[in-house]
Amino acid sequence: QGYMLKKGHKRKNWTERWFVLKPSIISYYVSEDLKDKKGDIILDGNCCVEALPDKDGKKCLFLIKCLDKSFEISASDKKKKQEWIQAIQTTVNLLRAGSPAPHKEARQKRKELRQKLLAEQEELERQMKELQMANENKQKELETVRKQLEVAAARAAEEEKKRLQTQVELQDRFSLELEREKMVRQKMEEQVAQKSSELEQYLQRVRELEEMYKQLQDALEDEKQARQDEETVRKLQARLLEEESAKRAELEKWHLQQQQTIQMTEAEKQELENQRMIKERALQVAMQQLEQLELERKEALEQYEEVKKKLEAAANNTKSWKDKVAHHEGLIRLIEPGSKNPHLITNWGPAAFTEAELEQRQKNWKGKKATSE
Repeated sequence: QGYMLKKGHKRKNWTERWFVLKPSIISYYVSEDLKDKKGDIILDGNCCVEALPDKDGKKCLFLIKCLDKSFEISASDKKKKQEWIQAIQTTVNLLRAGSPAPHKEARQKRKELRQKLLAEQEELERQMKELQMANENKQKELETVRKQLEVAAARAAEEEKKRLQTQVELQDRFSLELEREKMVRQKMEEQVAQKSSELEQYLQRVRELEEMYKQLQDALEDEKQARQDEETVRKLQARLLEEESAKRAELEKWHLQQQQTIQMTEAEKQELENQRMIKERALQVAMQQLEQLELERKEALEQYEEVKKKLEAAANNTKSWKDKVAHHEGLIRLIEPGSKNPHLITNWGPAAFTEAELEQRQKNWKGKKATSE
């Protein structure tokens, strides 16, 4: 197939067409996309092809003669001209002889060759299994001899020399056998190396699956790390809540003392004014610490949200890799996360403790409040 110039039958103009040679026909199209077909040249045993001299400014001409029509064609160069003439002449000769198309014979030969290679590969695998079984039997025999030698080593010192000599002889004999087996295995490996080109695609797929398993393992590690970060943030949030509760209790205590100070008699007012100022400063410091704890709690909540997003991203990444592995292997089932305890909401935001812990904290807070009163 290729582009050539064709001379028209009516207007005698030269037009470039894309020609495609088939077993019994030559089709020509406007372009190589084969969408707009312009005509066919029917080939049979009566057709012939011959070269023409250059004329009308056209070079590399040849003529295809059929029973009802002839076609003048101009190739791009002399090499293409000669290739087209030989190809068309070969097609006509096959049609005259009634022989099948060459590509059918080649297809049949390739099929026979594949069957032959498959049979050789199966025979090679069978020989490898036999060789492996024989090697395992030899290894078992060698292991049995070694155990016998170890038992014999406990005997009297007079037999030590004889035992050692026997052991050396057995080792030499089995070493020779192993060397022969290695030579046989080397020959088999050489034969396997000749067939290895057919297994490259399978090995490539195995490598891709291994890489996907590795990426899946990394995604699982990321998810595990995200869960650990989430647990750390939860613990930090619980600690900040405890500190905030303690500061609030202290603030209430200072406030109560301030009220008691106000209720004192007028005579003690001047004396207690300085103490009130000191307590107000302490109260301001406590308020600043409370605000600082509020900021830290907000930062902890933001960190918790970031860790939660990372955990969701890691979980989605894990699910994506699991889907890819399941698509290639069909052996992976999705692993869903276990159930979690419900999160509780307090006046200061989400809490990371259970209802039992919340009740215990309330009891402690009430006890502290009763003690201060």
